[in-house]
Amino acid sequence: MAIGHFAGTLGAMKTADFQLRPYRAADYDWVLECEVALQTHERTLSDTRLPGLPHSKDYLAMLFATLAESHGVMLIAERDGRRVGLVAGHVVDEPWPMETADSTRYAYVSDIFIVPEQRGTGLAGILLDALADHFRGLDQGLTRLRLNALATNQLACKAYAKAGFTPYEVMFERKL
Repeated sequence: MAIGHFAGTLGAMKTADFQLRPYRAADYDWVLECEVALQTHERTLSDTRLPGLPHSKDYLAMLFATLAESHGVMLIAERDGRRVGLVAGHVVDEPWPMETADSTRYAYVSDIFIVPEQRGTGLAGILLDALADHFRGLDQGLTRLRLNALATNQLACKAYAKAGFTPYEVMFERKL
């Protein structure tokens, strides 16, 4: 399943410790495991999250369709020949009369996952920078990279702040 290309290098990219490459169909089972693990973790943080299976399969079908339709890409990080992380993103274009055009057309990080033993290595920042490079190469008009995180996922929020993200909008919730 083709889901775009990696505009940064049109192939693999190597850092000091990690090799980044575009998603391949052979990665599907591993990506599914990552999504299930992420969903399982988020279920501990919010009562709105459903079980990882079977919902992660449905989510991946939706994600791959979105990536294919919206200039998206999924990058896989490897270390010593083993998959250790992934990031996926696509272009969002939602015109809104109350915001500037550069705010309503942006690159969006839909997914990021780092295997537990690689957390704290800087891999999240490397993946986010690679995704930003992809979108810069894709369209010079894209000037913003956004993502969402559960407010209670403090580790993720700290990692995103460390990677240069700042809060844009905050959604509050109150049960009725």
